[in-house]
Amino acid sequence: MMVHLSVSALLIRFILGGFAVVACTIVAKKLGEKTGGIFAAFPAVYLAALLTIGLDFHGGQLISQSIILSKGAIFGMAINILVAVLAGYLLPRMGWKKGIINAMACWLVVSSVVVFITSYML
Repeated sequence: MMVHLSVSALLIRFILGGFAVVACTIVAKKLGEKTGGIFAAFPAVYLAALLTIGLDFHGGQLISQSIILSKGAIFGMAINILVAVLAGYLLPRMGWKKGIINAMACWLVVSSVVVFITSYML
């Protein structure tokens, strides 16, 4: 578990994540919403975390934390795919406000269950 994060690592993650959001918005405006949606799936948070983990860990602990982070990212990306499919189904049927709220509620429930299972049962 990552208990300590340096301020510089947090700042780099913040900047890279913000840059990714701005870039996705520009791509969507220039090339269309579908292309913007594909770019929105870019794993900016994961890559920023992976790039900056070396600021907080070294040696064997760095390798161990990188593996843990990568395994968690696999679960997170799978959940994101589920939520994207669910949002594509819910938004046209419920409207964007209720559709997003329900999709995010689904994300919260599924993510909580996955965290519980992976933390306590595996």
